[in-house]
Amino acid sequence: MRTTYCGLVSEALLGQTITLMGWAHRRRDHGGVIFIDLRDREGLVQVVCDPDRAATFAVAEEVRNEYCLKVTGLVRARPGGTDNANLTSGKVEVLCHELEVLNPSVTPPFQLDEDNLSETTRLTHRVLDLRRPQMQRNMMLRYRVAMEVRKFLDANGFIDIETPMLTKSTPEGARDYLVPSRVHDGMFFALPQSPAAVQAAADGGRLRPLLPDHQVLPRRGPARRPPARVHADRHRDLASSPRRRSGRCSRR
Repeated sequence: MRTTYCGLVSEALLGQTITLMGWAHRRRDHGGVIFIDLRDREGLVQVVCDPDRAATFAVAEEVRNEYCLKVTGLVRARPGGTDNANLTSGKVEVLCHELEVLNPSVTPPFQLDEDNLSETTRLTHRVLDLRRPQMQRNMMLRYRVAMEVRKFLDANGFIDIETPMLTKSTPEGARDYLVPSRVHDGMFFALPQSPAAVQAAADGGRLRPLLPDHQVLPRRGPARRPPARVHADRHRDLASSPRRRSGRCSRR
């Protein structure tokens, strides 16, 4: 199926026919030639759809943002003056030979490269939010940190290599963690007993180059008791009662 990732296409692949899969980040029609910026977790690559290939060009005309595509094509150098120094694939492009729409998409509620998104918009469209480049980088960093923590704990005798750890926030990760045959009776006693111990382990291990300016565990301030809440209707009923207005109460 896929032979390489979009963001890894470079001059090393010049002259090769490759197969890519990803999302249509942008589509541009320049005088009969259609350009599609194809995106996956590694980055972008420019795909060129030439009208000489009628079937492929007809499919490209129907492509819109966030369509999931499969592209097979030839890696060639970009014309002079069109390089993009910000991309790994900035000096090459893919001349599309075959184009398949794996899954169409409705019009997205926002552009994925938009920075000023409200928290409500991001949480409402969480699936799209997780496709954004900054969120992809966050998830890959979290995975790297989890793997480094596991390596350090294993190297220092806190756990053994067979002790399960919840390193993936997915049903599969939880299933691996909770399978009875893989959970040892003493696993909870083998782990560090306090957040300070975990922080010390991270500071002394190989996590510091990954997170030079951040604590692995957030520092918490003193607990604050939330203010008492009085239901508005109940407060109004008490204030309007005869007993409250007169300031007297009856005795029995």
